Amino acid sequence: MPKLAANLTMLFTEVPFLDRFAAASQAGFKCVEFLFPYEYTTGQIQDLLASHGLQTVLFNLPSGNWAAGDRGIAANPARKEEFRAGVQQAVTWAGALGVTRVNCLAGKANPDFSREEHWQTLVENGR
Repeated sequence: MPKLAANLTMLFTEVPFLDRFAAASQAGFKCVEFLFPYEYTTGQIQDLLASHGLQTVLFNLPSGNWAAGDRGIAANPARKEEFRAGVQQAVTWAGALGVTRVNCLAGKANPDFSREEHWQTLVENGR
């Protein structure tokens, strides 16, 4: 039997994000995932998971300014320190939520750097 997770960023959008945990539970899900939890506290998410019998199985590393068009920063040579700080933030969140995997978005090409520089940055950031 496959184990499915409700992506709370994409599903149940008729209600605010924090209310989607209840909606997922009511729909029969036992696992959830989401893109970016960082505007909330780990405590808020922990409480919702516990009260609805849910487990978080995946979320994304911080990926820059999503609203402004960023789609990840892992490969951007100009944003190495920001990426690495985001990894630390995600590790803290993962520990608090009991999550064993996070998603990393490489991002869009920065026209100030070559393809090789992007690749090297992604490799270095992945270590």
